[in-house]
Amino acid sequence: MERFTINGGNRLTGEVTVSGAKNAAVAIIPATILCDDICRIENIPNITDVSNMLHILKEMGAKIRYVDRSTVEIDSRPIATFVAPYELVRRMRGSAYLMGAFLGRFHHAVVAMPGGCNFGVRPIDQHLKGFSALGASYSLEGGMVDVAAENLCGSSVYLDVVSVGATINIMLAAVKAEGTTVIENAAREPHIVDLANFLNSMGADIRGAGTDEIKIRGCKHLHGTVYSIIPDQIEAGTYMVAAAATSGDVLIKNVIPKHLDSITAKLEEIGVKVEEYDDSIRVSRTGPLNKCTIKTMPHPGFPTDMHPQMAVLLSIASGTSIINESIFDNRFQYVDELSRLGARISVEGRLAVIEGVDHLTGAIVKATDLRAGVAMLIAGLCARGVTQVEDIQYIERGYEDIVGKLRSLGADIRRTAVPEPSVPQAI
Repeated sequence: MERFTINGGNRLTGEVTVSGAKNAAVAIIPATILCDDICRIENIPNITDVSNMLHILKEMGAKIRYVDRSTVEIDSRPIATFVAPYELVRRMRGSAYLMGAFLGRFHHAVVAMPGGCNFGVRPIDQHLKGFSALGASYSLEGGMVDVAAENLCGSSVYLDVVSVGATINIMLAAVKAEGTTVIENAAREPHIVDLANFLNSMGADIRGAGTDEIKIRGCKHLHGTVYSIIPDQIEAGTYMVAAAATSGDVLIKNVIPKHLDSITAKLEEIGVKVEEYDDSIRVSRTGPLNKCTIKTMPHPGFPTDMHPQMAVLLSIASGTSIINESIFDNRFQYVDELSRLGARISVEGRLAVIEGVDHLTGAIVKATDLRAGVAMLIAGLCARGVTQVEDIQYIERGYEDIVGKLRSLGADIRRTAVPEPSVPQAI
């Protein structure tokens, strides 16, 4: 086993390039199941969630060919099964999208309940509501979800809550349904738009992605395509916060500044300078950090995936800050770990109340999930002394070459082995 070891205190300076969006990639890769030809996908992030998704497709019969480090060709035509067993999907939440893709192609899907980060209950009731509206029936037994339909017919679906996963799954199922499907109260995240653009590049007819009403006119066939995934909004936001936390000056390249508006607004509010360019953004800080209040919301609000990173920044800001988590019940797993570094955080229901401290001090901590893990890295970068972050497999689910990128900015970070526990010798 390995961990990240960080000698804190170095300012981050220089340039860093953002990889393709994880959340777009894990939706677009299953979408290739609907295609009647070969798809070439560019700007693929080299992360474990993507490699796991590609492995799932390969195990089910798809032909996968890497053109280069960030480009892959997928031929899903040889897939002849609509069953994705637990052993394949247990590692990641995005495997749920196999349900919509299989239903769209085979009118039948049997998929194990997916894994991923543990944020408490993340039900799929809205996914199933959408499938039912399209004419499918379903059953849940032994941890498997079995969804089937003789025919898929377009319908109107109103989501009771804004759900990214349900919006994506319904889009995947509806793209080959007869007639028109309308998703109301749809999620508006950038990767929803990216998936719609990808499907449209194959001949689908999807309109309204990025708004709360998406219309999908079904079609019989989807042809091959070449498509480049958008930059990762959360990776960009993470480097923005890291630059601010270390009083750094970093140019973050390959971004869509509009996707970062809510993050930029909060950073500027607390005293960070942000300069926007066509496809890059520069973040710098020279003065103290101010307190603020944040409420996570569906896009275009402040993203829940930036909550732990911002908590680190606010832990070294002046005064009392509050983060209201409105998306996930159990996003606060990072609090105990951050407290080990000297942060003063208390949780009251869905609120994290953060009393700013003068500085953080290095300690041994662990990544409890993807975003909490990268928050520990940021904390280590700005802390005094040495911080060791364990369970780094969570971080590598969503951040490509994070050690290399941080080192290029001047961070003192490296991978080190976790010592094996000593075994008492028998007398």
